[in-house]
Amino acid sequence: MKKQRNATQAFPSRESIVAFIRAQPTEVGTRELAREFGLKNADRIELKRILRELSEAGVIAKKGRKLREPTALPPTIVADVTTRDSDGDLIASPAEWDETEGEAPKIRLYLPRRPPPGTAAGVGDRVLLRIDPVTGDDTAAYRGRVIKVLDQARHRVLGIFRTDPRGGGRLIPVDKKNAGRELAIAEADRGGAEDGDLISVDLLRGRGYGLPSGRVKERLGSLRTERAISLIAIHTHDIPQEFPKPALAEADAARPASLEGREDWRDVPLVTIDPPDAKDHDDAVHAEPDPDPSNRGGFILHVAIADVAFYVTPGSALDRAALTRGNSVYFPDRVVPMLPERISNDLCSLKPSEPRGALAVRMVIGPDGRKRAHSFHRVLMRSAAKLNYVQAQAAIDGHPDDVTGPLLEPILKPLYAAYACVKRARDERSPLELDLPERKILLKADGTVDRVVTPERLDAHRLIEEFMILANVAAAETLEKKALPLIYRVHDEPTPEKVHNLHEFLKTLDMNFAKAGALRPAEFNRVLAQIKGHDAEPLVNEVVLRSQAQAEYAAENYGHFGLNLRRYAHFTSPIRRYADLVVHRGLIRALGLGAGALPESETVETLGEVAASISLSERRAMKAERETVDRLIAHFLADRVGATFAGRISGVTRAGLFVKLTDTGADGLIPIRTLGSEYFTYDEARHALIGSRSGAMHRLGDVVEVRLVEAAPVAGALRFELLSEGKPSSQRPSRRGRSAAERAIPKAAAGKGRRDPKRAKSKAGRHNSKSRKGKGK
Repeated sequence: MKKQRNATQAFPSRESIVAFIRAQPTEVGTRELAREFGLKNADRIELKRILRELSEAGVIAKKGRKLREPTALPPTIVADVTTRDSDGDLIASPAEWDETEGEAPKIRLYLPRRPPPGTAAGVGDRVLLRIDPVTGDDTAAYRGRVIKVLDQARHRVLGIFRTDPRGGGRLIPVDKKNAGRELAIAEADRGGAEDGDLISVDLLRGRGYGLPSGRVKERLGSLRTERAISLIAIHTHDIPQEFPKPALAEADAARPASLEGREDWRDVPLVTIDPPDAKDHDDAVHAEPDPDPSNRGGFILHVAIADVAFYVTPGSALDRAALTRGNSVYFPDRVVPMLPERISNDLCSLKPSEPRGALAVRMVIGPDGRKRAHSFHRVLMRSAAKLNYVQAQAAIDGHPDDVTGPLLEPILKPLYAAYACVKRARDERSPLELDLPERKILLKADGTVDRVVTPERLDAHRLIEEFMILANVAAAETLEKKALPLIYRVHDEPTPEKVHNLHEFLKTLDMNFAKAGALRPAEFNRVLAQIKGHDAEPLVNEVVLRSQAQAEYAAENYGHFGLNLRRYAHFTSPIRRYADLVVHRGLIRALGLGAGALPESETVETLGEVAASISLSERRAMKAERETVDRLIAHFLADRVGATFAGRISGVTRAGLFVKLTDTGADGLIPIRTLGSEYFTYDEARHALIGSRSGAMHRLGDVVEVRLVEAAPVAGALRFELLSEGKPSSQRPSRRGRSAAERAIPKAAAGKGRRDPKRAKSKAGRHNSKSRKGKGK
C-alpha cells in the first residue's frame, strides 16, 4: 500500500534514503523512493537534489535513472587529492576506479594540526589512505587518514622541444590531458635542447599574460630513436630508473649463497624454461613418478624459486628500493628491474651448472592431478639446463636439439607426464578459459619496430604456468595454516551489474547466461565453448573479458574468481614482484628457515598498506607498457597514412568506434561524426552504434576495412576512416533512443559540425595481470 506523508511529517533524511537504497537487492528509482517515504510530486525536486548530491559524493551509484549501493572501497587505498570543499577540507577520490560503477566516491581527509613526517598532503598529491565509511549527513562517502604521501603535485612537464626562429622555443606536452597547452621556453632557459628533443621542463611563475613559461631541466633523448619513446612512459609515470647508491652498494657487497643452513638439492636435475629473450631465470622445475605404492600413477613435483629474501632483507636499502618500484616493468627494448642486475641477473638467476640459493616446494600429486601434500625447503640447487619454451616443446614433438636430446627421457618426458596429470584437476576446477592472443613487438638493431608477431601458445607454456599456480596455492595454504599475515593475489567475481549487462548482450545473440545462483567461471566457459569456431567468437571473448573484475593484491582474502581458487598468493617471481618477496619472508618465518624472515611487526594492517601500494605500481607498469606499445606502433605506421588495413572493432562508445588492426594489433579511433550523413546512436546492450535512418549497425567484434587518416607517435594515437558498410540491425532505434540534442537538430545537419569527443581508452587486463613469462596469474 502506498504511504502518504502528512504536512507535519519531516522530509526523509539522507541517512534514511541511503539505508533504503542499500537494503534493496536490485536497483531502485525515484518512484520506489517516493512510494517508500510517501512523497508527493511537489517533493520530487528536493528528492532529486539530494540524490544528485549523494551520487556526486559517491555515497550511492547512479546509472541513468536507477540507483544502488556503490562498490565498497577497501580499508587501505591509494587516492588522488582533487580539491578542497567549501569548508576547506581536502577531498580525495580513488586513484583506480571503474567508471561503469558510476561516480567515484569522495573521501574527506582528516589532517591533524601537526601531521607526522611524510603525511602533509595537498591538492594534486597522490596518497595512501586508511579509510572508514561515513555515517550521517555528509557529502563524502568516506573519511580518510593519510598514511603516506606517495607522489606530490607535479610542477614539471614532459614534452617535445620545437625551436622558434626568433630564439628559444616551445614545449609540446606528450600528455594527452595537456594537449594544446604549450609552454614558452626562453633562449636562456633551453638548456641546449635541439628541435625534436624529448625534454623535462620546470614550470616558472606566470607573468599573467601570454603562454606559461618553463625552463629545461633535462634532455632525455631524441624522438628519432625508439629509446626516447619508451622514456616518455617512464618519465610520465615516474617509474624509477636509477637505484639509490646505498642499494647498489648492498647489491655489490652480496656474495653467492652457500650450503650453510640449507638442504643440498644440487643433484636434483631442475631445469629452467623461459622465453628465448628472458634475462632473469628465477624458477626451475623437476618431476618424477612417485615411488610410493599407495600413489601409483602420481608424481613428485619440485618447484625451486630464487632465494631473493636471502639478499633483500626487511628494512634494507634494497628492500626500500624494491617496495618503491613494486615490480619490474617490461618494455620492448628494455626492462626497468625491481632489483639491481647484480641480484636479478646474477646471484638470483638460476644459471646452469652454478650453485644458487632457492626456496623450493616439494609437492605430491595424486593420479587424479590433485595436490595431496607439500613441504617447503630452503636449498642450494644447481640448474641442469636453461631451455626456452619452443625448444622444450620441439623436443617433446620429436625434434630435440643438442641440448634437449640428452634431457628428453630423464627430465622432459616426466615433466610433461606430470603436466598431463595435473591438467586433469585443472580441467575439473574449470578456471576461466579466455582465448585472447598476445602480440609481441620485435625490434630492429637500431631500436625501431621490425614487425609484430603473435607467438603460438604451447603446452610448454601451460606446463610452467600450471606448476607455478600449484606452488602459489601451496604457499598461501602454508601461511594460512600457520596463521601468519600475507599478501594474497585476489580476483573478485563480476558485479551484478556487469553480469546483467553480459546477460542482455548474449540475448542479442540468442545465447543464454544463467544469472541466478552462485557465479562460477564454468558459466562463462560454457558460453565461450558454445561460441567457439563461430564468427562472433572474438566478440564474445572480448565482452566476457570486460565483464570481469581486475586482479589485485590484498592482505584480506576473498579468493581468485578467474582461477576458481579459494586461496592464492604470488610466490614464484620474487625477482620482479614485491608481493612474492613478502610471501617468501612469511614462509621463512613460519617454518623457521633462517635469515630474511617477515618481521614480527608486520600485521594485516601494515601488509594491507603494502598491498595497496604495489597494486598501484602494477597498474602503473601496465599502463606504461601499453602506452609505449601504442607510441611505437603509431611511430611504425606514421609513414603509411592513406593506406588501408583489415581490422576488427575492439570498442564501441558514444565517441565512436575503436578498431584493432589485424596485422599489428594497433588500436585507433573512428570518430562518430565520420561514420556517415545520419545520426548513430549507442546501443549499450548490443555494444553497437546504429544508424537512426538506415538501421546500419557497427558492432563490437565486426571485421572491417579502414583507412589510416592520422598517426600521432608522441601521443600514441591513430585515427581511421571506416570503409566497410554497416550490417543491417534487427530493428532500428526509435527516436526515443536518441538524446534531446539529437532530436532537436534537423536530419540534414546530421554529421556536420559535431565536436569530436575526447578519445577514451578502454579498460584492459581485467582478468589477470599476466606475467612476462606466463607464470603465475
